Amino acid sequence: MSSRVLGIVPARLASTRLPNKPLYPLLGRPLIEWVWRRIESMKVLDHTVVATDSEEVAEVCRSFGAPVEMTSTRHPSGTDRVAEVAERPAFADFGVIANIQGDEPLLQELHLGTAISLVRDDGWEIGTCATPLLDHEARRDPAAVKVVRAAGGRALYFSRACIPYQRNGKPSSQDLEREPFLRHIGIYAYSREALARWVAMAPSPLEQLEDLEQLRPLEAGMRIGVAVVGAADHGVDTPADAVRMEDALARMETLSV
Repeated sequence: MSSRVLGIVPARLASTRLPNKPLYPLLGRPLIEWVWRRIESMKVLDHTVVATDSEEVAEVCRSFGAPVEMTSTRHPSGTDRVAEVAERPAFADFGVIANIQGDEPLLQELHLGTAISLVRDDGWEIGTCATPLLDHEARRDPAAVKVVRAAGGRALYFSRACIPYQRNGKPSSQDLEREPFLRHIGIYAYSREALARWVAMAPSPLEQLEDLEQLRPLEAGMRIGVAVVGAADHGVDTPADAVRMEDALARMETLSV
């Protein structure tokens, strides 16, 4: 397998909770531009492109220098969009594909690099990350996806529910600061072969039940490695998230001056 890493940022306008999400303005710049500014110099990526089915998104991305790959309008998920681009002849020599969420302007290179290393260096079919839940609000929030892993790091299950369930009482705040209480961070690295296998499969029963596409490969027996990393910022899914993110970005801009 080639060790070269292709980063792909899937971007679509049809978000239900935040309409036109890639173009949503934060401090006067579209969300997708903040993500691009964050990742364009990351050394863990050999090449990065934006994948979109929207000419409007493509035009905006080109205006700030991001390479764009146009994709089908029929994709049900970002993973399918990423796979379409990865299969193009221009990218045939990239052995590892990184799916970078287009709504996470504070993505940490260490976290992305850790997911990539699980595939490139450790031989997992798919690599991703998790961080301690930290509080009961996140534990109860169905938007905060929980993951349970085996001792060797293999994903056992992802859920919107409170897993693992503690039968005798509820976990303390100190318990939520460490394993086994983990929140999934939605970044993925795949071997080229694993990505192709993932998107070739039909949606699985558990995937449809929980509305979590990572359950499809897991249910099919594919090996997903999960690394536990430090604190990670949430992405932008709602207007309230956008306000919070603007505050965080404003602080960063002030510090960089």
